[in-house]
Amino acid sequence: MNKFLSECGISSRRNSEEYIKTGRVSVNGNIVTDFSFYVDPAVDVVYLDGEKLKPEKKVYYLLNKPKGYITTTSDEKNRKKVTDLIKTKHKIFPVGRLDYNTTGVLILTNDGNFSNLMTHPSKKIPRVYRATLDKPLIQEHADKLSKGIYLDGRKSKFEEIKYVNSNNKKMVEVTTVEGRNHFVKRMFGQLGYFVKSLERVSFGIFTLEKLPYGYYREITDKEIEKVYKLYDK
Repeated sequence: MNKFLSECGISSRRNSEEYIKTGRVSVNGNIVTDFSFYVDPAVDVVYLDGEKLKPEKKVYYLLNKPKGYITTTSDEKNRKKVTDLIKTKHKIFPVGRLDYNTTGVLILTNDGNFSNLMTHPSKKIPRVYRATLDKPLIQEHADKLSKGIYLDGRKSKFEEIKYVNSNNKKMVEVTTVEGRNHFVKRMFGQLGYFVKSLERVSFGIFTLEKLPYGYYREITDKEIEKVYKLYDK
């Protein structure tokens, strides 16, 4: 059941489980709360909150997220959303999150399985961020962030950290496999640094290339196949 919901572009499989658990999903007129319930699209009629569902064509977009957009599909404050930037008839959602004023690589799709693959902690898919700090990063602190410090009660680290320009030690590039909220900002914050600007320059195989802020392109089938080959192990 949760796989079927994700294939309908509802959300990730994890979020779909919440819909099932709370009794919002019915099959052939009966409420279903069993995640493992098998749906046969050829004969079964599935509804979410009374709305009929059917599997969608899978679409994938790579966006260079600009500042001033929230990474969500709806907002009670009526702020600008990343989904506003992409022209599509499909109901898409962002893969993971970037903060309101964080820029860079963001993937949007209606494929819940792909989203789960890209964001699941066990896959350890690398993300590279470029950060501008409020003061120069000293080598001692760079070493600590590479070896590990405690965040949220557990040891956390950057896989790699380097200066973008040896003459400007306020600008650094970090690689992490973490997807926790505000992870990069909070890691630097633990050592007394404030991140003035942050850009994600890559996420797995996807990079900014020459996309200007606010522009996007479709991700190819070959790229999707490459992601599964590299990370779905």
